[in-house]
Amino acid sequence: MTELISSGLELMLAGMGIVFLFLTMLVIVINAMSKLITRYLPEEPLPHATAPVIVSAEASKSYIAAITAAIHQYRRTHG
Repeated sequence: MTELISSGLELMLAGMGIVFLFLTMLVIVINAMSKLITRYLPEEPLPHATAPVIVSAEASKSYIAAITAAIHQYRRTHG
């Protein structure tokens, strides 16, 4: 019986070791690929990027009212 348990523990440790090594190699490869991609293919800024839009207090009140009305209508129709 103890021989069976020791064989099971050996198999468990071998399996866990293989999984650990595979995941470690996966992390290393993904990090290396990320560094290569950012080095040779840098992200270019979007040509149509604009400054952030500032919403006035009056507009945000109308957005809140519209969202509240939509939620009320949804809850009324869907119980």
